[in-house]
Parts: sequence; C-alpha cells; structure tokens
Amino acid sequence: MSKTVLNSSNAPAAIGPYSQAISGTGSITFISGQLPIDPATGAFAGNTIQVQTKQSLENIKAILEAGGLSLRDVVKTTVLLSDIANFGSMNEVYAQYFTADCPARVAFQVAALPKNALVEIEAVAIH
Repeated sequence: MSKTVLNSSNAPAAIGPYSQAISGTGSITFISGQLPIDPATGAFAGNTIQVQTKQSLENIKAILEAGGLSLRDVVKTTVLLSDIANFGSMNEVYAQYFTADCPARVAFQVAALPKNALVEIEAVAIH
C-alpha cells in the first residue's frame, strides 16, 4: 500500500509533525484536524464560533480540492469544541457546507484546543 501526502497553500501549513492530509491506495483520504487559521495571515479568522467554524471548513475544502475532491466526498467528520454550548452556532455554519447526504459526524467538548481555538474539525473522504 502506498500513501500520498496532500498539501494546499490555501490552507494553513501543519504546525507540527503531521500532514494536512493523507490519501491512500484504498481510496480514502484523511484530513487532519483543521484549526480556524486563515492561511493568508496565519492568525485566527475571528473570535466567534461562527467565523472559526467557517474557516475550519474552508481549510478542509481547500485541502480536499488539492486532492481533486470536494465536500461531497466527505463521509465522516469529527468536530472538537472548546465549549459544547457553541454546538448550535457551529451547527448552523456546518449546515451551510453539508446540505445533502451529509457525512456521519461526532462532536465533543474538549478541555482545550491548540492556540485556544473554539473549534477544530477533521474529515475523512472517499474517492
């Protein structure tokens, strides 16, 4: 089995020893958790859960596109929230990106996220 590293300059570079995404010969692509970092500035896109959710999903979208995929190919997401009280507001934004045949999803509140983000989202896609 082989693997291909996917990278997009339209998403933030990895801030540690990991890849933005890995695509394998089994037609599955794993997208690393995406913080709401604007790749143009290297800073968070904003301070609200809505803006941060949008940026995390835009980062996922850019990485998918680098591999010739789209959000329609996503079959599973994991949403990590710094506060589960933000679930409803996150979900409103999320619903704008996944409108039909939505992927399976799980959402968790975690003790903290890198750089004190409000949200981090990872995804799995098939092709």
